[in-house]
Amino acid sequence: MNSGEAELFIGLEAQAARLAAGEVTSVELIEEALRRVEATQPTLNAFRHVRAEQARAEARAADERLAAGERTTLLGVPVAIKDDLDLTGLPTAFGCAGEFPVAERDAELVRQLRASGAVIVGKTNTPELGLWPITEGEAFGVTRNPWHLGHTPGGSSGGSAAAVAAGLVPAAIGSDGAGSIRIPASWTHLVGIKPGRGTLPSPEAFNGITEWGPLARTTTDAALLLDVLAGGERGRFRAAADREPGRLRVALSLRTAFSLVPGLSPHPEVRAAVIGVARRLHELGHEIVVTDPHYGLIGLNFLPRSLAGVHDWCGATPDQELLDFRTRDAGRMGARLAGRALRISRRSLGFFQWRVGRIFDRVDVVLAPTTATPPLPVGAIDGLSGWGTDRRVISACPYTWPWNVLGWPGVNVPAGLTSAGLPVGAQLLGPAGDEELLISLAAQLESVLRWADRTPPGQEGRLPDARRQEGVLP
Repeated sequence: MNSGEAELFIGLEAQAARLAAGEVTSVELIEEALRRVEATQPTLNAFRHVRAEQARAEARAADERLAAGERTTLLGVPVAIKDDLDLTGLPTAFGCAGEFPVAERDAELVRQLRASGAVIVGKTNTPELGLWPITEGEAFGVTRNPWHLGHTPGGSSGGSAAAVAAGLVPAAIGSDGAGSIRIPASWTHLVGIKPGRGTLPSPEAFNGITEWGPLARTTTDAALLLDVLAGGERGRFRAAADREPGRLRVALSLRTAFSLVPGLSPHPEVRAAVIGVARRLHELGHEIVVTDPHYGLIGLNFLPRSLAGVHDWCGATPDQELLDFRTRDAGRMGARLAGRALRISRRSLGFFQWRVGRIFDRVDVVLAPTTATPPLPVGAIDGLSGWGTDRRVISACPYTWPWNVLGWPGVNVPAGLTSAGLPVGAQLLGPAGDEELLISLAAQLESVLRWADRTPPGQEGRLPDARRQEGVLP
């Protein structure tokens, strides 16, 4: 193992420290990252675009800056971004087919990454317009879960999650409009942070339900990357990971918000894993209260905002006929909801924030499953009708989307592995402005659960042959 390969798996913060100390070079790290991306792309398929030559040039420049004594937070460290962020010189296809124009300037969050000195290895795969909790599509194929290639890493930030879980990069950026950071973090054994609305300098997306955030193997790395993305208030999230949260009242909530699929409940192994996290919190001195937020008909707020956002994105694609029929149908429904229904939805937000927020008069944090099931198999929605797809998706992932409506923060923490060796997660949820408390609690949990000690098969850089895992390839 060369020095670059050895350093790639010690994490974002540790890599930055080793680079600053001269113990490894950015060129070594980037070359190893590119080697692993190339080796795993035929099976894992985490990336839509790889910036090999640009990343090499940026790594050489970072080494020169380091040698001259310059220090910035992530100078020379490899990262990846989801393909819904503009990166100069590359198209932003957001999972869609077609000839998209290249971006002429970086998104604000990309500028923050560059200001920190990070080297962006590439843009990761996402399903069409981020619609599904799987990462598969006609435009790029199937992105697979490094814990078992027969299963999805989740979505819509599945490419970013797969890249981090497999050790291709130490951290990556995702976005979360209905759980799209937390769901893939759950299904790939990562920490994923959805910050609250307004925490990051990001534009309004999908009528305010979508936020961008980090995926990493540890709480400290995720918090550090969140600080970088936040820009102006550097250090407060990373500092929170070193701070004890104090004794908290934690609501254990297993009930889902009302949806069109009745009778939803967590898979027995998911339920056991989340209850196991609650027990650990109790052992750490926190009080566990079994209670649920009063969600009411919060889906009436979610649907107009999300579907009107799909309509807007469909209009920005170069050829809508290339989109999946389910995406086009969602866009057409969004067009019908984009007027009065969307205005009513926006006006009702305060009511739902008040209604759900009453739980924080009684508790400090809500602990809930991130998903209802373990990772779905590859091809789980292939050949389904629109309603069949919705039913499958809602049944698997009914827990995350209400917090997108509210615009409040949530953190996925790894909750363990199923009997089949598949990751599942739990989410820590709080009201507006509670990112630091959730990060402190996640870090405390990590100190006893030690989830970063577990890695998927092939962590050494040789992912298993997909054909040797049941049902993966035809």
